[in-house]
Amino acid sequence: QLQLVESGGGLVQPGGSLRLSCAASGFTLDPYAIGWFRQAPGKEREGVSCINTKDGATYYADSVKGRFTISIDNAKNTVYLQMNSLKPEDTAVYYCAAGDIATIFPDEYDSWGQGTQVTVSS
Repeated sequence: QLQLVESGGGLVQPGGSLRLSCAASGFTLDPYAIGWFRQAPGKEREGVSCINTKDGATYYADSVKGRFTISIDNAKNTVYLQMNSLKPEDTAVYYCAAGDIATIFPDEYDSWGQGTQVTVSS
């Protein structure tokens, strides 16, 4: 079974940047779709970005488009989420997940990482 481990979260000032990593073990990322999700206190888990590991197609939520970039390093079996121009409203626990379809809807994903906290605050 595919295992996913997120890392790279932390505290950053507004306007700053972080890069989250999602390292896979057990299986290669291909043929899975990999999604990034986040959940803030009192809010539903929402899709942030996803990538089709076969063709590299990417998708972004409107709230992060132009600021976040998802990418994959097949050699390292890792998916990244580069987050730039961070805003306080980006504060959340960020999760990566693997599924069969590249979608921002979390119910479509089967395997989840443990999450990493991102806090954007001055």
